[in-house]
Amino acid sequence: MARKLTLDFLKTEAASGSALALAAIAAVLVANSPWSADYFAWLKSHHILQIGPIRLDETISDWIKEGLMAIFFLVVGMEIKYEIVRGELSDPKKLATPVLAALGGMAGPAAVYLLLSGLIGAPHQGWPIPLATDIAFALAVFGFVGKGLPSSLRVFLLTLAIVDDLGAIALIAVLFSQGVDWLPLAWVAGLLVVGGLVAHRIRIPTPFWVIGFAAVWYLTVEAGLSTSLTAVAFAMIVPIKARNEDRQSPLKEAIHDLHPWNAFLVLPLFAFAKAGVSFAGLTLDQAFAPLVIAIALGLFFGKQVGVFGAAWLASALKIGARPTDASWLQVYGVALLCGVGFTMSLFIGVLAFPGAVDSPEQVEVKLGVIGGSILSAVAAAIVLGMAGRSKPAVVEGE
Repeated sequence: MARKLTLDFLKTEAASGSALALAAIAAVLVANSPWSADYFAWLKSHHILQIGPIRLDETISDWIKEGLMAIFFLVVGMEIKYEIVRGELSDPKKLATPVLAALGGMAGPAAVYLLLSGLIGAPHQGWPIPLATDIAFALAVFGFVGKGLPSSLRVFLLTLAIVDDLGAIALIAVLFSQGVDWLPLAWVAGLLVVGGLVAHRIRIPTPFWVIGFAAVWYLTVEAGLSTSLTAVAFAMIVPIKARNEDRQSPLKEAIHDLHPWNAFLVLPLFAFAKAGVSFAGLTLDQAFAPLVIAIALGLFFGKQVGVFGAAWLASALKIGARPTDASWLQVYGVALLCGVGFTMSLFIGVLAFPGAVDSPEQVEVKLGVIGGSILSAVAAAIVLGMAGRSKPAVVEGE
């Protein structure tokens, strides 16, 4: 019994959130220590994977971002599929709400940034930076404060963040893409279509699923797209129906098997690679530069207004519905949590302001993203902590 309780604890969001937070703190400490140069050199170091004619040469940072994080998005995609087919999102109105909230959550930060760009002179090209929500860190914070909250809120956050992230990826493709190689992308589409058709007719052994996912991942890298997009697409072809011989669902089985790897290897490594920010030589003027303020307020104010406003409007117009058993205060807490931009925001910042990692613009981007994300996380934790102790009001028609 004790062993079961320990395993159950290790699989909670709070436990994985703790690992993620410790890794992020360790990254900041190392980045501002005597080992700072070694840390950044390690992230930039190139490592080659070669299997026959297949050869990939990527930095450690890219291997983690495009390699390991593909596993995270695969699991997230499978969770979303389960909820759409069997769970909370099987109600079209419950699905419409997070999708519309995600669109509002992109429009709000853009509007706030562009307004501040005109008022205080923030560089115009930085407007896409505060549009994204960091799924991993948002779920980690939710895991810390989610006790007593309805499970529908986590599904709402997960779906919203996925749509938000896909929107950010599409934005990157439109605004910053240097060109996509369409031949590998056509192969990806073909493999997904064939895999989807075959998987729902015959049983595919686990090794073939692994090979198929590896092939889709490799072709996505060759096409020049983010692997997060095709990882979610691959998740959609994993069968949810239980097998006749053992009554096990391949999708639920895969989620169960991959969850510990995600929680205690993939996400902590990702946090350690991306959270390391050096504050050496930082001045007060730079800390409150227009770019810093515009990004931080875009994340903090723009996200909460856009997400909550769109969710409320969808419910009011009867085209969406509030998450099951959740109060509007709890939904507002999740809207605040969406202001945790971190990873994708930092990534877009690199594309919007290309240059050295220690350039003034890059330092200001990091300060704005970290500042807005911390403000959002703290405010969300307070609101969700309070909302968790209150009972949702029953509204007619919902």
